[in-house]
Amino acid sequence: MIHPTPKFLFLQGPHGPFFHRLAKMLRRAGADVWRVGFNAGDRAFWFGAKGYIPYRGTPEDWADTFVALLDEHAITDIVLYGDTRPIHAQAAQIAKDRGLTVHVFEEGYMRPYWVTYERGGSNGHSRLMDTSVADMRGALAQSELDIPEAPAHWGDMRHHVFYGALYHWFVMFRNSEYKNFRPHRELPLVTETALYTRRLMLMPVIALDRILSTFRIKHGGYPYHIALLQLEHDASFQMHSPFDRMEDFLSVIIEGFAKGAPKHHHLVLKAHPLENGRSPVRRIARKLAEHHGVAGRVHYVRGGKLAQLLDHARTAVTVNSTAGQQVLHRGIPLKVFGQAVYAKPEFVSDQPVEAFFAQPGRPDNRAFKDYRRYLLETSQVPGGFYSARGRRQLMRQVVDMMLDAQDPYDALRSGKAPPRQQLRVVK
Repeated sequence: MIHPTPKFLFLQGPHGPFFHRLAKMLRRAGADVWRVGFNAGDRAFWFGAKGYIPYRGTPEDWADTFVALLDEHAITDIVLYGDTRPIHAQAAQIAKDRGLTVHVFEEGYMRPYWVTYERGGSNGHSRLMDTSVADMRGALAQSELDIPEAPAHWGDMRHHVFYGALYHWFVMFRNSEYKNFRPHRELPLVTETALYTRRLMLMPVIALDRILSTFRIKHGGYPYHIALLQLEHDASFQMHSPFDRMEDFLSVIIEGFAKGAPKHHHLVLKAHPLENGRSPVRRIARKLAEHHGVAGRVHYVRGGKLAQLLDHARTAVTVNSTAGQQVLHRGIPLKVFGQAVYAKPEFVSDQPVEAFFAQPGRPDNRAFKDYRRYLLETSQVPGGFYSARGRRQLMRQVVDMMLDAQDPYDALRSGKAPPRQQLRVVK
């Protein structure tokens, strides 16, 4: 039986060389690959000119150009990182309408030692949103995978920050050929680049501040709750939550904490590891705490290892951070305000925020373990986008997954899922 040659069209990927490495291996496997670049940052990480297609048109012309590219190259599959930015959302919908396969990469739901690979959509558009724990248990009936322990930290963030700064430098200083390019985020490119560069330069200072804050909390001797903050511009926050700004979320949880939590309890605001100051979160939190009379009981921690704080937390709240799964792994009560793949009724609280801080219900830990095992059997792939070691680990499995006729969820349910190589986690 002769199988047609798969023809992949790559759109925008994570900062760094991952998409370039992935395309090379797909070509070795016999596929044809092209890449659409929208700015100089995209071009810089697609080493060599093979298959590169610069898009210099306007956002309004993108849909027609994309359709023309699908026809010209007889595309069977499109590959993208995140499915909510406008150019990706348009392309994904057109591809689905044509019956093409849409491969979506995202940061791992079980990060940092795994990344997410799904078909059709991720986060709020993932098939996981409509998959019950009972369905997951049914699919797992044929599997006996030995699941590794949950990661305790993000890993090396320097690669992520470095590639982000370098990408935006190219866009700011080498973008003359892409005059119609518009970033999918609101901030001007100059500001975006400056924030990444500042974050990279200040990493030692930020680390010292984080160490001191964490030390004071760990040795404070008081019960505390954790709020897992996210990047305000992140797609999960903007597209799959009831809030437009981080300030709105902070206002709800600090007021709820002030009214519901026992007077001797404290609240720890844990910043996202990549928070770069585009939103004055710390200043906003301080003002809200003062307004609600809990200024001495609210603390801000700048990124860092979540495990050090989670191990002694009473509860956690978040919009829809993937770090919520580290909370649930420890059996800690969790309240989620937005849409999340892990927001299942078995282990996420539906209590009003005041009642949650006052007397939270406990999650069903057995249900969460089944959920976690299901993800690690399907959409979570060992490895990472940013470090060379992480990319090597990721490539050992993800190319075969992309070339498989079934997506990871259907493959497990049908009993035809290939063996999964799991990462051995050493703490």
